Amino acid sequence: MGGVTLVVVAGTTATAAIDGISAAGADPDLRAHTPSADLEIVATGRPAPESAVPVSPSGCPTPAVVTRAVRELVGPDALPVVGVDAGLRTPTTVDAVAVGASPGGDVRDPEPVPEAGRVFDRARDAAPGLASGASGAEGESGDRDELLLAETIPGGTTTALSVLTALGERPAVSSSLPANPIERKRRVVDTGLDASGLDAGGAAGDPKRAIRTAGDPVLAALAGLIVGCADAGVPVTLAGGTQLATAAALARHAGVERRLPLATTSLVADDPSADLAGLADDLDLALTASDPGFDAGDTSAMRAYARGEAKEGVGMGGALALADRAGLSDATVRGRTAAVTDRLLAARAGTGGGSR
Repeated sequence: MGGVTLVVVAGTTATAAIDGISAAGADPDLRAHTPSADLEIVATGRPAPESAVPVSPSGCPTPAVVTRAVRELVGPDALPVVGVDAGLRTPTTVDAVAVGASPGGDVRDPEPVPEAGRVFDRARDAAPGLASGASGAEGESGDRDELLLAETIPGGTTTALSVLTALGERPAVSSSLPANPIERKRRVVDTGLDASGLDAGGAAGDPKRAIRTAGDPVLAALAGLIVGCADAGVPVTLAGGTQLATAAALARHAGVERRLPLATTSLVADDPSADLAGLADDLDLALTASDPGFDAGDTSAMRAYARGEAKEGVGMGGALALADRAGLSDATVRGRTAAVTDRLLAARAGTGGGSR
């Protein structure tokens, strides 16, 4: 059968600077560096020289370390990585596909993603070429390579909530924080929709408008990729939680009908504030949730994950599902995750890098 390629769509939004809505970085200024560093960690095993390891204000490391650990266990050649630059604010040494995106604006503004249509279309057109078997060069079995779509964008659950509301879908998302500040997010969304002149459901059937007036550039690229994969017959798995479900909602409103698999973590699936199961059912998504057993870990990072920080992101749920498919035990994955985390944090300390 065909292989699997991990596609990490990375970008930024000024929404991440709103107080109290994101833990993807130690402070708002440093959150702008998180997506570039996440992409570097998954692709190369280390952040760029000018970046440090993204950690939450409490010290919880990015879920990119889990995805990187799985890549090392299955073999990097067995899970190649393709980056997509969907509005990065800081440079990356990873050769990322450009889709014409700029960093996203504040979701409270009338048009936080003015180039949403261009990003969507370019990502749709790029999708077939991201899988090695998707351009007509199929494997011996005739199967096309599968794309595992992932994201990294601080503040992305708030923009996802905004887009779901604009589309008239179930308005529920998770959070990188242990306690989901959902009411704060809803107030932000209400402010943004008022500024954009949208009522709830006002962008139903018009995904580009929903992104342009209520979203972020990563959602534009993800939705375009899903549509492009559907058009070209490329197998795709959505590796994430409510943000990837929101991208699926956008694809549904763009006319995609085929059932889509959504691979996430139990940390998101069990979050009552997110209601991911309900959203997946609404959107006809085949939901699987991997339990990495972080509560059995003996490191501070594992304890942070177990209490609900960094529940998902950078393809963690999809990577864990792939590890299960490869027959790797949870203990093996936890052990390699601890090793990757220790290696990255030691390198940061050795170079004098500050907390993210």
